[in-house]
Amino acid sequence: MSTTNLPGALPAPNSDFYMIADCLSDKEREKLAEVREFAEKKANPIVNEYWAKDAFPFELLPPFKELNIAGAGYTGYGCAGGGTLFAGFLAMELARVDCSLATFFGVHSGLAMGSIFLCGSEEQKEHWLPQMARLEKIGSFGLTEPLVGSGASGGLLTTAKREGDHWILNGEKKWIGNATWGDLTIIWARDLEDNQVKGFIVENNAPGFRAEKIENKMALKIVQNAHIIMENCIVPEANRLQEDSSFRDTARVLRMTRSFVAWEAVGCMMGAYENALLYAQNRLQFGKPIAKFQLVQDLLVKMLGNITASQTMCVRLSQIQDAGKLKDEHASLAKAFCTVKMRECVGWAREVLGANGILLDHNIGRFVADSEAIYSYEGTREMNTLIVGKAITGFGAFV
Repeated sequence: MSTTNLPGALPAPNSDFYMIADCLSDKEREKLAEVREFAEKKANPIVNEYWAKDAFPFELLPPFKELNIAGAGYTGYGCAGGGTLFAGFLAMELARVDCSLATFFGVHSGLAMGSIFLCGSEEQKEHWLPQMARLEKIGSFGLTEPLVGSGASGGLLTTAKREGDHWILNGEKKWIGNATWGDLTIIWARDLEDNQVKGFIVENNAPGFRAEKIENKMALKIVQNAHIIMENCIVPEANRLQEDSSFRDTARVLRMTRSFVAWEAVGCMMGAYENALLYAQNRLQFGKPIAKFQLVQDLLVKMLGNITASQTMCVRLSQIQDAGKLKDEHASLAKAFCTVKMRECVGWAREVLGANGILLDHNIGRFVADSEAIYSYEGTREMNTLIVGKAITGFGAFV
């Protein structure tokens, strides 16, 4: 690059413009730095290759285990501990390099471990959580079905029937991350006896359980999503989540993890912005870096504005959660807002790169594609909007 009219040293891309990391303790920032080093030095060099192959990079599991971050936000049982603010930063940091790795972490640590932590008996927590915290057992979360997505609260088609000391599960689940190769799946099914939704820890080698890989995805291609079929799947009563009795308990898990998805959306924006800024500083057109052009700077500043607004919203959301004051509408507003801003942000990053924005080479194409999955899972924008709408107006507008 020509150095004519350039400052001596260009500022390195930094998407923490308002220094939100200062909200963490020194120890938490040290751990976050370890996660960043793992993501940048071990994950970043290979994720595009695996994304293109639609495969999971199992070679990353040993160094990932060494981070000891599974179970962040949960106290005891061998879990990483800390508050939900720290857990949110972890999700953001992973998504900043690859949204698929953040999703793998969120499904295992947030949804699967969270279900057992919130809805399991003491015996179940003592048995399963330490193994999962060490990543000796990998978990999945099975709520969504081929024909039931947003209507899961009252319309699950998967059924559970008790017969003595075990249950018989029948039905299908779709989009279940980690389930093609993991060890256990939290399956939510409707009890035929009382018509209530109950949760089950189903080992993936259980009789009658089958997980088929979903092919031809355009987003989060590193995550191995499964279409699960259960045909008279046998699950012992000991594996029914003992503190779960209705969808209200399922909703507690979703309320917690929906916050993490907002953090993931922020990380996705950060990754797109930093890659776009680095590109703009080095890409020459008309004899100078495109970062010198007003229209490019306008796009970059709008991206940074979206990121900073979303970061500060997520920080406050996690503070509310750590204070025990989190309500559904709080998590839903953040998930809806941050994912909309994420979509804008990755689009502007792609615009900065022009035609190169559709390539994996500069990472932007991957962030653009992966953002579409984050936009939809853990509740669509429309459903989260209705949750907030009911809270602020007093009127439910659901079907």
